[in-house]
Amino acid sequence: MAGHNQEVQGQGPSGRLDGEGDTSFQFVQLDVTGPVATLTIDRPQKLNALNARVLEEVEEAVSRITAAPEVRCAVIHGAGDRAFVAGADIAELAGLEPLEAVEASRRGQKVFLAIERSRKPFVAAIDGFALGGGCELALACHLRVASPRARFGLPEVTLGIIPGYGGTARLPRLVGVGRALELILTGGMIDGQEAHRIGLVNRLVAEEKDVVAEARRLAASIAANAPLAVGLAIDAVTRSAELPLEEAHSVEATLFGLLAGTEDKREGMAAFLEKRTAEFTGR
Repeated sequence: MAGHNQEVQGQGPSGRLDGEGDTSFQFVQLDVTGPVATLTIDRPQKLNALNARVLEEVEEAVSRITAAPEVRCAVIHGAGDRAFVAGADIAELAGLEPLEAVEASRRGQKVFLAIERSRKPFVAAIDGFALGGGCELALACHLRVASPRARFGLPEVTLGIIPGYGGTARLPRLVGVGRALELILTGGMIDGQEAHRIGLVNRLVAEEKDVVAEARRLAASIAANAPLAVGLAIDAVTRSAELPLEEAHSVEATLFGLLAGTEDKREGMAAFLEKRTAEFTGR
């Protein structure tokens, strides 16, 4: 949750999902192109550090994305060319008493859990620093696209704390306990290439290419599929990770059966047999 940032100013008007201006957002931009929403953390002069206001705005943006029927996938990235999100706001964290710190941790966990549990896939586009809370935000997304110059790390132990927005739970599940402990206990950083090698990153984009554009292409390819199937696939994977194999199989079979009654299933199979492109409606 921590990072190498000091407090707290920033600005950035946002677009609503309907395209109209929205003054309720100060540090977030939200735009939609076709079925893909783009959520931008917009505090570039503070390396997009997360404070309480930014987390509130991210939570609201995620809620809008999840509720918008026209959106089938989302991309999250950071404004500017130096950071995805370089961490939580150290000046804000420094003044917290123990019970306040517990509440702050739970608040960040709640926001990131909403991303992880969304039935609309979130793709993190990472260029530059993704440290502390920024790394944890990337981990909460379903997929991650990064450049070689991206820098990942959980430096909390260098500040006398531990990751607090889900990093100690998500990182070992993604890359294994040994690699996760090395990153957490040393507080060190790895680049995009190493993150890709150990499985933290799904796609590594060449240095000269646009990471956000690649993330949007990935999101668009997902958005072309049946949205109910995509959403329940996320459910199956995230729920099964915490279950014994037989119970995970039961979850999978139940969701498989539910999808058999959908219009999208009938359309998808008919399109395959008729050798045409399916037109999914999310019903």
